[in-house]
Amino acid sequence: MRKTILLLLCAALLLGGTVPCHADQVGTSATAAILLDADTGEVLYEKNADRKMRIASTTKILTALVALEQGSLQKEITVTADHMVEGSSMYLKVGETVTVEQLLYGLLLCSGNDAALALSCACCGSVEAFVAEMNRKAARLGMENSSFANPNGLDAEGHYSTARDMARLAAYAVQDPTFVRLCSTVQVSTAGRTMTNHNRLLREVEGCIGLKTGYTMAAGRTLVTCAVREGHTLVAVTLQDSNDWADHKALYEYGFDKITAKEGAP
Repeated sequence: MRKTILLLLCAALLLGGTVPCHADQVGTSATAAILLDADTGEVLYEKNADRKMRIASTTKILTALVALEQGSLQKEITVTADHMVEGSSMYLKVGETVTVEQLLYGLLLCSGNDAALALSCACCGSVEAFVAEMNRKAARLGMENSSFANPNGLDAEGHYSTARDMARLAAYAVQDPTFVRLCSTVQVSTAGRTMTNHNRLLREVEGCIGLKTGYTMAAGRTLVTCAVREGHTLVAVTLQDSNDWADHKALYEYGFDKITAKEGAP
């Protein structure tokens, strides 16, 4: 069933979905954006959806999926100096022992770049091997306009995606109950630290179940989210959007209203 849904999504997205809404119906401040009905593959809104762009820490959606496929949640790894890196962090300490599950919380809730490197080594033995698996996974998902150079989303040559590809990734990711459990957690205390999810839409949008925030100076604000209401699943992606929280709220209200109206039509 999962493979069938994915194939339908890929076909619809490659064809550009159905006719997107007009700009006067809903809009965003994003350079690129998309609103996808994850159940049918219908594109409800799009703006520059195939433009290749930096995606910052929304990269970590793919990182988490590969880690879930490659390593047991209870597998342990000892943190080394090689796992220390600039940017957002779960504040790992050299010498401490953590599990893959604890690292995934650090990755998805507080966007730990250190967690991304530690996961790479825990699951594939090296960052390079892990990134290679990320690109293989992206190719299998039909992310034809994406390339990954690291597991954390820091700006790098050859590291980019599109709003459409990230929507495809998100629609696949939310079919994994373990991933959803992790990315929808608002706060957790584990590994001797309390971590709070950066995604405020979990608290502000009805039915929101994640997925991931992101920011670098070059990428700007990036956001991939998913909301479920009355059995319908929508995915929203905005890239380089200074007003992303409000834009996602507006996209969901537009999308769910459109679905309700369609179901109520004679």
